[in-house]
Amino acid sequence: MPAVKEFSIEEKLSALVLLQKVDCKLDEIQILKGELPMEVKDLEDEIEGLHARQTRVEEEINGIQEFIAQKKEGIKEAEALVKKYEKQSDNVKNNREFEAINKEIEMQTLEIKLCEKHIKDATEEISEKARQLETAKKAVANKEGHLVGKKGELEKIISETEKEEKHYNKEGEKARSHADERLLTSYDRIRKNYRNGLAVVAIERDSCGGCFHAIPPQKQSEIKLRKKIMVCENCGRILVDADLNDSVVVK
Repeated sequence: MPAVKEFSIEEKLSALVLLQKVDCKLDEIQILKGELPMEVKDLEDEIEGLHARQTRVEEEINGIQEFIAQKKEGIKEAEALVKKYEKQSDNVKNNREFEAINKEIEMQTLEIKLCEKHIKDATEEISEKARQLETAKKAVANKEGHLVGKKGELEKIISETEKEEKHYNKEGEKARSHADERLLTSYDRIRKNYRNGLAVVAIERDSCGGCFHAIPPQKQSEIKLRKKIMVCENCGRILVDADLNDSVVVK
């Protein structure tokens, strides 16, 4: 089994500085993309929702049309019964039969009027649903137009930065292989704590390059020795001397 290479503190610090610079480059690419990935996802979700709404309205219209067809059939049946009863009324033998037939005719006439009212109300409802459907279709077309534009912007940025991003990711992995897991865990945690993503900073003008808290001369001297990992007492960022920071260059 091959021996695991042990890296000195200075090598680990150099790896962290390189990792920080690489991550800054990757952050710049993400800033360039901006909110585009999220905007694209939001638009896709909105379009999916609008399509679902469109389908629902179409199904509702179909259901109302079936209802209207049933009522029209009901009118035909009632009209047929009216004709039947009117024909029967010609052969009535007494007032009792005449009144019974008239009552049936009235009931069927009422049924016709009721069906006609249902058809009228349903037709108005279809008109409203048709307006909703047209609004949904226009909204889909509008959102799809925006989506095409946003996707185009994002794809352009991705095509322009893809090679660069792959390179920096590879460099980042290489840098990580020169630092131990505990140190990397601290680095990642500190990066997440700050919006600018700076976890490793150089001393500038006797101060922390992250929070500008003054660093005592004695501590600065220890940092320059590169014998142990030292952090800012104020912000917790990992501190390195300016010479080490300047010597590490991202290729």
